[in-house]
Amino acid sequence: MDHYVQVSSPKQEEPEMNMRNLAIWGLIAALIIGMAVAMQGNSAPRGAEEFSYSRVLQEAEDGNLREVTIGETRINGVTENGTRFYADKGMFDPDLGTTLSDAGADVTYDNNEGGSALGTIFFNLLPILLILGLFLFMMRQMQGGGGRGAMSFGKSKARMLTEKQGRVTFDDVAGVDEAKEELQEVVEFLKDPAKFQRLGGKIPKGALLVGPPGTGKTLIARAVAGEANVPFFTISGSDFVEMFVGVGASRVRDMFEQAKRSAPCIIFIDEIDAVGRSRGAGLGGGNDEREQTLNQLLVEMDGFEANEGIIIIAATNRPDVLDPALLRPGRFDRQVVVNNPDIIGRERILKVHMRNVPLAKDVNPRTISRGTPGFSGADLANLVNEAALLAARRGRRVVSMKEFEDAKDKVMMGPERRSMVMSDKERELTAWHEAGHAIVALKVPAADPVHKATIIPRGRALGMVMQLPEDDKMSMTRIEMTSRLAIMMGGRVAEELKFGDEQVTAGAASDIQQATRLARAMVTRWGLSEEIGPVDYGEDQGEVFLGQQLVQSSHISEDTQKKIEEEVRKLVQAGMDEARRIMTECRDQWSSIAEGLLEYETLAGDEIDGLLRGEKPERPDLTGDDEGPGSAVPVIGKKRKPKDEGPEGDFGGEPSPA
Repeated sequence: MDHYVQVSSPKQEEPEMNMRNLAIWGLIAALIIGMAVAMQGNSAPRGAEEFSYSRVLQEAEDGNLREVTIGETRINGVTENGTRFYADKGMFDPDLGTTLSDAGADVTYDNNEGGSALGTIFFNLLPILLILGLFLFMMRQMQGGGGRGAMSFGKSKARMLTEKQGRVTFDDVAGVDEAKEELQEVVEFLKDPAKFQRLGGKIPKGALLVGPPGTGKTLIARAVAGEANVPFFTISGSDFVEMFVGVGASRVRDMFEQAKRSAPCIIFIDEIDAVGRSRGAGLGGGNDEREQTLNQLLVEMDGFEANEGIIIIAATNRPDVLDPALLRPGRFDRQVVVNNPDIIGRERILKVHMRNVPLAKDVNPRTISRGTPGFSGADLANLVNEAALLAARRGRRVVSMKEFEDAKDKVMMGPERRSMVMSDKERELTAWHEAGHAIVALKVPAADPVHKATIIPRGRALGMVMQLPEDDKMSMTRIEMTSRLAIMMGGRVAEELKFGDEQVTAGAASDIQQATRLARAMVTRWGLSEEIGPVDYGEDQGEVFLGQQLVQSSHISEDTQKKIEEEVRKLVQAGMDEARRIMTECRDQWSSIAEGLLEYETLAGDEIDGLLRGEKPERPDLTGDDEGPGSAVPVIGKKRKPKDEGPEGDFGGEPSPA
């Protein structure tokens, strides 16, 4: 987090930890220096030959010793012929000095040879001290200086956040007013609990934020941290589980112990589905570490011992896999749904993200919000960022509405593949294919308005027709579904009518896939087939890792399955017949759209309406402009080699606005 500082534990003191580390390193350095000094002090003289103790006695007996120095542990000397030697005293004879003197040697004594007796003792104890120092150092490293090492794997990884700069508040959260109200009440309870307790109200134990990815669940939790002015601990669900058995449960206990010391406080668990999945299901057996962690979490949230003043806020986009015991009142008293924003919410979110962006006068957030149905908060933030980057690449000083429109097309349809080379035949076939989608979309009884048609390759499609609804839609009627089937099959029918059955390509693969999926849902889930009736024959039987699919046998008979396949085929075929009828009756208008696409490559919805009225689109001369080349796709006369069927060969249908 950019706006907070991390505090591992209230007891942690950084200066004390640094002093301890410095002391350990100092001890190790002293041991190494002492070992070097001791080894140097006990080393043999340079150029001296090593004699055995018995040889020294033999040389003395032969009268070959000139000088002898007797030290604490060693005998040094020089023979008559000038040879320097040394020898260990070994089993020392106290009368050695007298013996050597009688043999004619000049004997001296050195009690400080190689240091003192203390140095000898230190040298003997040095290996033990060195091993002890290394052991202390390794233990300190494994403890991680107070909570980050292997020996502390049972400690909680929750971070306590404190305000530093750029605090996030509820003013920075837009488009989710209901969720803000629910959590605003929690914040007020923490600030003034007596206000609610006078009427017998109790502080909520927990709030679960549920919603699709990118809707702002974590942002709302950060806003609670900025508003509450109480300790705020944050942790991810995956931080509880490690390879060691019992670590997750230990971390849960430690996290709540820290929270009790800081109560009243808030604990935020992000992606709680990583640790809160349903128990007693799944593949395999044995001891499940994740279940132990969940059990401990359940006990800490609402067990025998009450945790007063600790509020749990969790976020997930998979509430269907959570354990029922985790969702009951007393643990998560409230489930706050954070859905994708509506048109008003999108406008407010855009205004929040546009605060730091220099805007041109023609930028209208309401218009942008109307053209982005189904966008989440994260999508809108990405849209504003893409528009700013696009304006910077074009050398603009402000971000205009054109940049926002181009950024919206890039986000919804994918980036333009301007470097892709298309043959004249492929380009013509793509134009008639997309014109078929467009003319059917304009003529069916119920369809969303055509936003844009293009034959510029975008993403994985060679061309595209995009439709945008005028208002936010929560459901579809049957007439809208059948109209959509006709639109999807319009491209395939266009290829048949224009180029003949022999020239039909694999470009309609994605159209057929989407149409089949829609028709199957109409038959098996929504009860829109008279032959099958209002019975649910959906094939979604749960997730394998939850063990749900293994215990459910197929409940569709062979006869019923045949009827379902036949009904699906009838619906798709009816869509093709409707598309064929429209293109046959409106051949001239279909041709006008196709020729317009070949000439202009991209047509907006109002430009298509103008073509049908005989009006040509007005395009400014972009010569010398900094917006890029005028031609979108290089065209060659020679036909390319055919490529494999698949998504890369799809001409694409109408992508979902979301």
